[in-house]
Amino acid sequence: MKLLEGKTAIITGASKGIGKGIAEVFVKHGANVAFTYLSSVDQALAFEKELAASGAKVKGYRSDASIFANAEELVKNVLEDFGSIDIVINNAGITKDNLLMRMSEEDFDRVIDVNMKSVFNLTKTSMRTMLKQRHGSIINISSVVGVKGNAGQANYAASKAGVIGFSKSVALELGSRNIRCNVVAPGFIETEMTGKLPEDVVQGWRDAIPLKRGGQPEDIANACVFLGSDLSSYVTGQTLQVDGGMLT
Repeated sequence: MKLLEGKTAIITGASKGIGKGIAEVFVKHGANVAFTYLSSVDQALAFEKELAASGAKVKGYRSDASIFANAEELVKNVLEDFGSIDIVINNAGITKDNLLMRMSEEDFDRVIDVNMKSVFNLTKTSMRTMLKQRHGSIINISSVVGVKGNAGQANYAASKAGVIGFSKSVALELGSRNIRCNVVAPGFIETEMTGKLPEDVVQGWRDAIPLKRGGQPEDIANACVFLGSDLSSYVTGQTLQVDGGMLT
């Protein structure tokens, strides 16, 4: 059963990691996918070709999520190319970890811009289309770190906690127009990035999780399928922790 048949989704930061996993699963469920990338140009073009080979309508756009004008241009181009925007997934994110006493102002500001300001940018610019359509699902990717905090990640935790507060407010503002806004907060997800860490470190993290494994990008993607589909038509303003029980 294809739960997203005929729906158009914008997914930011989808050339690798969690975003890539979301795009792959969305295509399997019948969605048309517009995705953004910034630095991984060759990877993104190869991924676009790979997804399009399945017969889905897919297009990648080089766009800096942290710049408002880029978000405006993205929405304009997606509407021209796809005709509608039914689902927005704000996934683009970076880390610049350090203890607060050693963290530079530049590293704090950059993480806030990419992780939190980007969510404002694309939500604001896509909202007009959803208001006209009188439907839409906005899914913002936060983190368990935004729920509980983490030493050495004050900037990242602040940005991801901000995403949760922002999303709850958007849900209250747009609910009467049949536009929903929810958050997915991933726990320890195994991606290319974690693959570069020592195996004993990764295993230590797995052992501390009640389900005794790291999550996969598909685990996050499946939560997004639920929140983007009509199965969740009465769900808004919620934060779904997909963390194997880490914060239980």
